[in-house]
Amino acid sequence: MHHIKAIAFDLYGTLFDVHSVVDRCEQRYAGRGREISALWRQKQLEYTWLRSLMNRYVTFEQATEDALRYTCRHLGLDLDDETRAALCNAYLELRSFPEVPDALLRLRERGLKLAVLSNGSPHSIGSVVGHAGLRDRFDYLLSVDPARIFKPHDRAYALAEQAFGLSRAAILFVSSNPWDATGARYFGFPTGWINRGGSTFDEMGQRPDWELAGLDDLPKLFDGA
Repeated sequence: MHHIKAIAFDLYGTLFDVHSVVDRCEQRYAGRGREISALWRQKQLEYTWLRSLMNRYVTFEQATEDALRYTCRHLGLDLDDETRAALCNAYLELRSFPEVPDALLRLRERGLKLAVLSNGSPHSIGSVVGHAGLRDRFDYLLSVDPARIFKPHDRAYALAEQAFGLSRAAILFVSSNPWDATGARYFGFPTGWINRGGSTFDEMGQRPDWELAGLDDLPKLFDGA
C-alpha cells in the first residue's frame, strides 16, 4: 500500500446510511417507511444515470425530489409540500455508519489525504458531513457539480485526481456501491468495495482490489505500510 497517498470516498451508502431516512418516512407514512426508502433510493440512482445519458444534468437535490415524487405517486401516497420538504431534508441529515468516524480518524493518523467524491451537490455534501460533525476528517468535499455529470462517468472521477494533484494510481477509491467501484476501476483508481451486507458484486467487467466488511477494515490495509 506504499503507493496509495490519498483516499476518495463515496458518500451515500458508503459513509452514510441512506436508509436512515426510514424513521422520517415512518413519521409521515406509518408502516411504509422501508418500502418508501427502498424505492426512493432506487429511483434516485436511476435518475442520475439516465440524466447523465441524456446529458440533462440537474442537482442531486432535484433528482432526489423527483425520485420522491415518483415513489409517492407509484405507492399511492399523498405528498404535500410540507411532507416533501421534510423528507428531502432527511437526506441532508443522514446518519453515518457506526464505524465511520473512528475509521476516518485512524486513516488520517496514517498520513493519508482524504476526500469525499459524491454525486451530491456542494450543499448536500456539506450538510450531511457537517451534521455528523465530520468535516475535519476530510481535506476535500468534492461534488460532481463542476463536471455537470454524475458518477460513474469519467469526468466525475477526474475531479478527485485534480483535487489531490496525484496520479490516479495513487488514489484509492472506496464505495459500497458496485456500479461506483466498477466505474472508478475503469477510470484507473485502485478500489475498495465496502460490502456490509454480504452482497454480490456486479458483472460489468471489473472487480475491486479489496473487499471489506466495513470501513473499520480499511485502516488495517495500511498497517506497516
